[in-house]
Amino acid sequence: MMHGCVVLVLPCLLALGVLQSRALHVEVKDDANKTCIFASLMVNFTVHYETNTNDTNVSFSLPDNNVTLDKSICGSESVGSLLWIHFGSGHSWILNFTRNATVYRGSAITFTYNLSDSHLFPDAKSNGTLTRVSNVDVPPAVPLNTMYMCNSVDVVTATDVVQTLWDVTLQAFVENGTIGSNASQCEADTPVTPVVPVSTIYPPTAAPIADEPITGNYSFSSGNMSLLATMGLQLNISQASNKTTWITINIDPNNTSVTGTCDNDTATLRLNSNNTRFLSFIFAVRKNNFYLKEVNVSLLSFLNGSAFSDGNGNLSYWETSLGSSYMCNSEQRLQVTDSFLLNTFNLRVQPFLVVDGKFSTAEECFADFDLGFLIPIAVGIALGFLVILVFISYLIGRKKSHTGYQSV
Repeated sequence: MMHGCVVLVLPCLLALGVLQSRALHVEVKDDANKTCIFASLMVNFTVHYETNTNDTNVSFSLPDNNVTLDKSICGSESVGSLLWIHFGSGHSWILNFTRNATVYRGSAITFTYNLSDSHLFPDAKSNGTLTRVSNVDVPPAVPLNTMYMCNSVDVVTATDVVQTLWDVTLQAFVENGTIGSNASQCEADTPVTPVVPVSTIYPPTAAPIADEPITGNYSFSSGNMSLLATMGLQLNISQASNKTTWITINIDPNNTSVTGTCDNDTATLRLNSNNTRFLSFIFAVRKNNFYLKEVNVSLLSFLNGSAFSDGNGNLSYWETSLGSSYMCNSEQRLQVTDSFLLNTFNLRVQPFLVVDGKFSTAEECFADFDLGFLIPIAVGIALGFLVILVFISYLIGRKKSHTGYQSV
């Protein structure tokens, strides 16, 4: 049976503390217009294909809008459930669910891609569609009426295809249209030892001061595109309403994995580490410049084992000409939200138009300019004005002394 659907951002995600960036949010409805499948997820595809001259790889993401779900199936205890997502020019992504009396689980992912789509597969030697089926346990067994959540990266491989999933929130076999209030967390998201605060009490207007973090290389390639980034990163987090208590966390590049996506208009850099569920940067193009548009963070184990998620998708930092890199060796403090400050050190980044895997000419931040040479210039100018004033005073005094004498 086919069911209609609505693609929308769901308030319940906010209530659950799930913060996602450009994820696809969908609901499949039954004949009574009640939700039977809920999904919010991000998927990146890397496909190896043959062109007329050589073999190449292309990477693209499951879009966050303009999809259809008309072949999705709600399912029942005796009939499996299908989340069937159509997107682009003849592409589809299908997640199969099964269930018994107590749990549901994923059983297979089917990805169909159309090599005739010249936008995604330029100069493809073959035409038509190819289908790849992967038998996977995504999600694993989840109690009925319970959501499955996994912010960590999960990689699914098949012939010529690598699928990367993250920020996954799912529930199949939803009963009476009511999404479960309980959540089952994947093993990869299991909390680790709580972060030890560097220090905690600061004046209300101050932010933490801690040791400078290690500068790391967070560059990656996606198909024939690359994002270059080197920097030291320091998170400053506050959960106090009056902002008197701050926690400082330095990101260790030696314990951090890098993933991301690139296209002509947007680029996403995503970092995962032991203490950070994820830290993501989204860059966008505006006219002939690029800029940092969005930063999101989600901490696995924050203070006393609690979780923390925050972010801002309306930023405008690091604006630089396309074809150039942005550099700032000085410490920068970016206010992402009232509760989340991000400090960067030894920063250099280029999310677009990378050539031969090397940074282009850098546009430097104002803080890096050495203004020390202005001091002697300013002193010289001041002395010059002083000499001029003395000379003018002398002339005025001389004139007065001449006018004081009269001929007899």
